[in-house]
Amino acid sequence: MSSIGARCLATAVGLLVDRLVGEPPSVVHPVVWFGNAMQRAEAALWADRRDHGIAYAAVGVGLGAAAGRLVRSTTIVVALTAAGRELRATADRIGTVAGSSDLNSARAALPSLVGRDPSNLDASGIAAAVIESVAENSVDAVIAPAFWAIVAGAPGAAAYRAINTMDAMVGHHNDRFEHFGWAAARIDDVANYIPARIFAVLVAAQTPSRAREILATVRRDAPAHPSPNAGVAESAVAAAIGCELGGPVHYGERLDNRPKLGTGPRPSPADIPHAIGVANRAELGAIGILALTWLIHAVRRST
Repeated sequence: MSSIGARCLATAVGLLVDRLVGEPPSVVHPVVWFGNAMQRAEAALWADRRDHGIAYAAVGVGLGAAAGRLVRSTTIVVALTAAGRELRATADRIGTVAGSSDLNSARAALPSLVGRDPSNLDASGIAAAVIESVAENSVDAVIAPAFWAIVAGAPGAAAYRAINTMDAMVGHHNDRFEHFGWAAARIDDVANYIPARIFAVLVAAQTPSRAREILATVRRDAPAHPSPNAGVAESAVAAAIGCELGGPVHYGERLDNRPKLGTGPRPSPADIPHAIGVANRAELGAIGILALTWLIHAVRRST
């Protein structure tokens, strides 16, 4: 097992590679391959029971960890499992379209970023959806893969991406997945618990003048959110940009009455670049901390 200093350096380099190169094409993307494999696993294992869902989740975690162990390089696995560049680029594209008042095109593009029903969203609703996704997915696509790479190297980062992908596939409240997807959703909650709070601290650290307000908003508003982690990330970003997020969300015919997060006006498309900047600086802060940790370990080893 490599030292924590070496894993920090490898993780930082992996995040930098994602920032410079972005996502590989879908046809050769390992996460897409994994998704296809888990669709077959779902077809073989599905039943409206939690124990079948536990078996499904165990297969996915094992497959992810085995893939990471096979690749071995923490840098390569982090570069493939992180997706901060693509997240921010997609959010920026939708924000630009929404800001041009072409709401129909913005609504059409929104499902590439969020799962909610966009059909009745106005410009502010689109902006809130984009900003909330940037916040939540900065944990899923940046901080959490990095965290688990530091904890367990390439197998840790790959297993985390497997968990997060399974949650996206089956971790839903509907007739098919309410029981079968329970294990995937709960494992994802556990895997993101520490990374979500690291993200909130990074957001506060980059805005010293608002740091106390950001952390107070997280403590006050996040516990009411149905997700133990998304509420933390979204509350932090809401306070950082001075807007109110949250509120009722439609998922098809289901209405999810989510709490309000933060104080201030409802967001507009003009607030999306601000939120993207917050997420971008949080990632840069993480990279800086990882590099500094490696340097400290290297100096200690040499003395």
